[in-house]
Amino acid sequence: MISVRFAGLGAALLTAGLAAGQQAPVLTPAKVGTAAVPVEEIIQKFAAKEAEFKIARDNYTYRQTVRVQELDDDGVVRGRYEMVSDIIFTPQGKRLERVVRAPVSTLHLIITPEDEQDLRSVQPFVLTASEIPKYKINYLGPQKVDELETYVFAVKPKTMEQGHRYFDGQIWVDQRDLQIVKTYGVGTGIRKKNSDNQFPRFETYRDQIDGKYWFPVYTRADDVLHFQSGDQRVRMTVKYEDYKQFKSQTGIEYQGVVDEKKDEKKK
Repeated sequence: MISVRFAGLGAALLTAGLAAGQQAPVLTPAKVGTAAVPVEEIIQKFAAKEAEFKIARDNYTYRQTVRVQELDDDGVVRGRYEMVSDIIFTPQGKRLERVVRAPVSTLHLIITPEDEQDLRSVQPFVLTASEIPKYKINYLGPQKVDELETYVFAVKPKTMEQGHRYFDGQIWVDQRDLQIVKTYGVGTGIRKKNSDNQFPRFETYRDQIDGKYWFPVYTRADDVLHFQSGDQRVRMTVKYEDYKQFKSQTGIEYQGVVDEKKDEKKK
């Protein structure tokens, strides 16, 4: 799921169970088997693993499919947005996003730069050692997610800088691999003056790729956004598929929509 905004909207929806200004309880050291491990040590270890994961994912190609739907009061879809793109490398090793499908949007919503930023960095949230100083991190306790034993943390930005997007919610860290396997929250940032912006709560799941790193594979959101003009239910999904390793250390460049008919002639 991607964060979606209407033209001009404000206060971000809060993660379920974490009301504005409410601090999650700070618990005693987590148990690993029969041993107690200090929470700070767990945070340091998974932050180091997250840094490795971030570098690793920058060396993979994959397909990303984004779908957004507006629903009326009866749950009937009244507007759609879709974009399918491949994160690839050029023969010179430059990493870029190539849009392969983008039908004309029928949304009444507006997809903003903040939404695109959330799609790239907030929904597939990575909490590395360099990012930790930006957040308040409270340990909530252990929890089993499917077959995984995890540690659950509440994560909230300490302060916010203009132009930056942040994650506000909860993360689930696998106790064995010490990597994030699930996130639930909302993208947030400093509101522009006189804006009326709104973002949905989302849930992102990761899966193990190549037997080592936990990469995001699916994000979903189904939320009611409360605008000054009225409420709007939004349903969103993002799929990350077909991960393949490609050795490179470069930035991403975003291109326009590819003409599918021209592509077909080239094949």
